[in-house]
Amino acid sequence: MEEMKFFEKVQKVQEELKAPKNQFNKFGNYAYRSCEDIYNAVKPLLAKYGLYLTLSDELVTVGERYYIKATARLGDETRFIENVAYAREEETKKGMDGSQITGASSSYARKYALNGLFLIDDVRDSDVTNTHGKIYENDELNNKTYRSWLDKFFEDKPERLAKFLEYYKIKTTDKLDQVMGLEEIDQLISKLKKEGK
Repeated sequence: MEEMKFFEKVQKVQEELKAPKNQFNKFGNYAYRSCEDIYNAVKPLLAKYGLYLTLSDELVTVGERYYIKATARLGDETRFIENVAYAREEETKKGMDGSQITGASSSYARKYALNGLFLIDDVRDSDVTNTHGKIYENDELNNKTYRSWLDKFFEDKPERLAKFLEYYKIKTTDKLDQVMGLEEIDQLISKLKKEGK
C-alpha cells in the first residue's frame, strides 16, 4: 500500500474526527465541547495516521488589552500545518482571580485554534440562540429580540443606560447574556416593563 502524503493524512483526520458536544452548561442551558473533548477524540486518529499535535500559548498585547494567542500545530516527521486563535483576557470576571481568567482565556483560544485546524464548526447552542423549548414570560426572549428591546428601552435614557452597563460591568447591552442567564434576563425585562408603565 502506498504511503499517504501529509495533506492526505490531515484530510483524513479532519474527515474522521468526531467531537460531540458532551458537556452541558447548566447556567446558560447549552451543550458544548471542551478542549479536552477534542484532544480525546483526535488522539486515536493521530496514532492511526502517524501525526503529532502540539498546542502553545503566548501572551500578546494589542493596545492596552492582553490576549492569549494559542497555536495548534499538526505535523509528521517532515511537515506541519498550524492554526492560531486569540482570546481576550477580561480585566475582571466575577468569581475569578487573575490566574483563572488567564486559564479560561487559554482554554478558549486553544479550543478555537483546534476548531480551525480540524474544521470543527463550533456554533454553540447558546442560551441566546437556543431556548431548548422553554417558554419565557416575555416574547422578547422567546423571539430572541431582547437585545433590541433593551436598546429601545434605553434609547431616551442615556444616564440610566450608563448606570445599567456599569452595574453589570458590560460595555453594550448585547453583552448582557455573558453575565446573566435567560431566566434572569426574562425577570429583568419584566421588572423594566413594570417600571415603564
